[in-house]
Amino acid sequence: MDKPFIICLVPVKNEAWILDRFIQCASLWADHIIIADQMSTDGSRDIALKYPKVVLLNNLNHTYDEQQRQRLLIDKARQIGSNGRRKLFITLDADEFLTANFNESSEWSNILEAPIGTIIYFSWINIKPDFKQYWEGGSFGWGFIDDGISTNERSIIHNHRIPKPENAHKLICQEIKVLHYQYTDWQRMQSKHRWYQCFELLNRKHQHPITIFRIYHHMYGLSKSQFQALKIEWFDYYEKHGIDMFYVKKENSYYWDKLVEVYFEKYGTCHFASLNIWQKTTSKFPDPRNAMQKILHRYLLWSQIYFTQKFPIGTCVRYFDKFLIWIF
Repeated sequence: MDKPFIICLVPVKNEAWILDRFIQCASLWADHIIIADQMSTDGSRDIALKYPKVVLLNNLNHTYDEQQRQRLLIDKARQIGSNGRRKLFITLDADEFLTANFNESSEWSNILEAPIGTIIYFSWINIKPDFKQYWEGGSFGWGFIDDGISTNERSIIHNHRIPKPENAHKLICQEIKVLHYQYTDWQRMQSKHRWYQCFELLNRKHQHPITIFRIYHHMYGLSKSQFQALKIEWFDYYEKHGIDMFYVKKENSYYWDKLVEVYFEKYGTCHFASLNIWQKTTSKFPDPRNAMQKILHRYLLWSQIYFTQKFPIGTCVRYFDKFLIWIF
C-alpha cells in the first residue's frame, strides 16, 4: 500500500510564542501544514510564511467557531492534489506535538497503512511547567484517513476536529502520543481559561456556572498519583534536529485578557459575577461578586483542590454540585 499524503491541519490565533517550534516539528512528518490564521496580530502570519510546507489560509471569522474553522481546514486539505494517494489528516493545535518517538514506533507504520475512513486516536500528555512530569488527559481522535465525504459535527466549542463516520475503523495508539504545552505557561493557561469561561456563559446557555467552573479548574484537583515522569524519547528526535523543546517564551500579558475586557465593556461585569475569574482584577473592572458568590467560589476551589485529590469527584462532590445548581 502506498504511503498516504500527510496533511497537518492547524487553527491559529496569536500563537507566535510556540508556532516556530510547532512548524519545525510537524515539518519532519507532514507533507503539508495547513494553517488557518484568524487575524493574528502577534507575528504568527510572518512565522508561518517562512516555511515551505505551510499553506496559509485566512480565517476572517470575527467570532470563535471551532466547527467553521475545521471545515475551512478540511475543505482546503481535500483540494490539495495527492496524485491518487490516500490522505492522512492529523489535526493539532499549535501547542500540541506528536511525540518524537513516531520516528521509531511501529505504530507509525500502522497509521500509514490504515484503510480509508480510519480514525486515529492519541493520548493527550499535559506537560507541567517544570518539564519533568505530566498527567494524561484522555485519548482523542486526532487523525483521519480521509474518505472525502464525511464532515465533522456542528459545535462552536468542544467540536470534533476530524470527520467521524459511523462505524469507522479505529486505530488507538499506545506509544505515539500528543504533547500538550498549554500548561507549561500557567499564567497563559489561566488567562485563556478566563476567556473560555466567559465565552461558555454567553454562548452555551444550558451550561450552569458551576459546571463551567469544573470544566476549567480540573487541573487543580490532580493528585500526586496522576503525575508521571516525562520520557526523553518523546523529545529526542526533535532535539537532534536542533529544535529546542524545553524553552517556553513567557509574556507579561495575554490577548485573552483584552478579549475579556471587551466582554466586560459590552455586557457589564455583573453579567460574569457567577464565574470564578476574578483573581486577576484591575481598578477599571472591580470584582462584582456578592458575598454569597465569593463563598461559593471558595468552596468550589477548595473542593477541587483538597477533596477531589483524595476521593473521586463523582462521589459526594458531584451530588453536592447538583444541589448547588438547583439552589443557584
